[in-house]
Amino acid sequence: MEGLKECVANLVVYLHPSKAKCPNEAILTELSSMLFTYNETFEGVVLAYDPGNCSNLAKILPGIHPYFGVKLTARILLFNPKPDMLLEGEVVKITPHSIHAVVLGFSAAVIADEDIRGEFKYKSKHGKEVYVSKSHKKHKIKVGTILRFVVKSFDEEILHLSGSLLADHSGCARWLDKNSDKWSQADRF
Repeated sequence: MEGLKECVANLVVYLHPSKAKCPNEAILTELSSMLFTYNETFEGVVLAYDPGNCSNLAKILPGIHPYFGVKLTARILLFNPKPDMLLEGEVVKITPHSIHAVVLGFSAAVIADEDIRGEFKYKSKHGKEVYVSKSHKKHKIKVGTILRFVVKSFDEEILHLSGSLLADHSGCARWLDKNSDKWSQADRF
């Protein structure tokens, strides 16, 4: 899936003097506070970290509460989707005017009616809502489907995605993987 990247970061973590006895625990707490929030320095949402080398030396900062800074190197996994990237998410809700999905278990994605290609028709039978392809009856999008879509925009503040199903290589990921010859031929014409 696009939008994920790993980076190595050289960080300085500032700790309160009361944390001097167990700095490793305090460092992990500080790193954990960055999880699932957009970080402008790294230009992405921090999903995971692996604290690497930690310096044995700390620099005491002057002030009322003299914090000390500890240098460390950490590997960080980031999520930063850009427009036109291809992402996958699990469909959680379908309405006549939109499809709602969750990406990586934390980021909400919405595909509005105008971003769903005309090939898909909304149907509701026995209380179950589904989008079905007019040209390929087995290509269905329903709750629980892994949906492959193109990113239109990403709101970094609330971690919300806006997507599109206008491209031929978007839709139900399972169907697309099984029938790649059918949708790739449509791209050629």
